[in-house]
Amino acid sequence: MAKTAKITLLLTGFLIFVATFVSAETGTERATFTKDIAPIFQQKCESCHRPGSIAPMSLMSYQETRPWAASIREAVANRQMPPWHIDKTVGIQEFKNDRSLSDEQIATIVNWIDDGAPGGKAEDMPPPVSWPDGETWMFAELFDEPDLIVKSTPYTMPAQAADVWYRPVIETGLTEPRWVRAIEIRPTTVKGRQVIHHALARLQQDEPGVDNTNVLGADAIGSGLFMEWAVGKQGELMRPNSGKLMLPGSSIAWDIHIHAVGEEIVAQTEMAIYFYPKGEEPKFRQNLALFHAISGVRDLDIPPNEISVHQGFHVLKSAGRIENYQPHMHLRGKAMTMEAIYPDGKREILSHVDNFQFDWHNNYVYADHVAPLLPKGTILSFTSWHDNTSANRDNPDPDQWVGWGDRTIDEMAHAWVNITYMEDEDFKVEVEKRKALEGEEATDQFQQ
Repeated sequence: MAKTAKITLLLTGFLIFVATFVSAETGTERATFTKDIAPIFQQKCESCHRPGSIAPMSLMSYQETRPWAASIREAVANRQMPPWHIDKTVGIQEFKNDRSLSDEQIATIVNWIDDGAPGGKAEDMPPPVSWPDGETWMFAELFDEPDLIVKSTPYTMPAQAADVWYRPVIETGLTEPRWVRAIEIRPTTVKGRQVIHHALARLQQDEPGVDNTNVLGADAIGSGLFMEWAVGKQGELMRPNSGKLMLPGSSIAWDIHIHAVGEEIVAQTEMAIYFYPKGEEPKFRQNLALFHAISGVRDLDIPPNEISVHQGFHVLKSAGRIENYQPHMHLRGKAMTMEAIYPDGKREILSHVDNFQFDWHNNYVYADHVAPLLPKGTILSFTSWHDNTSANRDNPDPDQWVGWGDRTIDEMAHAWVNITYMEDEDFKVEVEKRKALEGEEATDQFQQ
């Protein structure tokens, strides 16, 4: 009897093992958290879903993840998480910072949860990712610690108050010209992220020979917008041989949008700047500018209970490379397209965000080998859609006419785009490099 009992016990253990790791329906090995899900979460989720970061829960362990299985399934299946709103059926699809899940990854997560979300064997768990804590800058891994940190002065936001646009001016303290290769901005505390909607950092400096009367325009090269932060965007890394120039005596003019959340919170932002080594000067200057998706600077008129469409057009007076695409709208924002109209009349959709979400101002950074190279005279066309109907669950009041304005309940329609402008000869060199990289298959813009 003892021998029989022992055999029975071993058989029972084997059957439990099979029930845990083999699907009864298909006979295939079941997905488990440790072997299949944890690697996905480490790659695409933990940057936010970890202790001390901006997400409401950590997904670093099975014990932390299991209670949220149903919510994770819904968010993943509907492509709400990770937040990535580019239309995957049109335009450029290769990005340096792509955090979206593939169809296969979504299927793996959904099937795992539908199968009871088994934990798996401890030995299958991948080594933990060494994430920086709240006091560590993301680009420090590449360049060591920042060369310069500029902080805004603190602002105490009451528990109940109207929106505030806080605009302190802070001197950089630079005593010599320096070229910038990377920038990061963040609120100084996790609580600060609750009240800071976005933060602009404008570079103020006197630069001979540069007209800064239109610092937000497509052709501003010198002073102007230096960096912008919003939820979903951490920093900017310049492409090789390109950068931004800071001069002695410069200052940062902050423009910080702060809103009340029901408790008093001290809000402050800080910007980390990484310089090229002294004596190393990049050939190209990268410029961040605002491109309106409307006909005039504030020509935005959205009727009640309608979906409205607006367009804006901008002629490139110099050849250049488009580095990124970051749409900006408010609660009624629905979609935005960036399109290139080439000098010979050909048109190409570069990127289309078909599911804009106000809570996530994603910055889509093109991979090096696909960043659009556009000849002089190309028209950048931006088309925006706003949903002012009751079908938009974020809409505070579909019966209101809505126009342009800074408040969250107002609207905007523009994109933040970094462009590296080039002389025609330099542009030709970059085009030839791209052709050599792609072989015989050259895209339309190379034929101009």
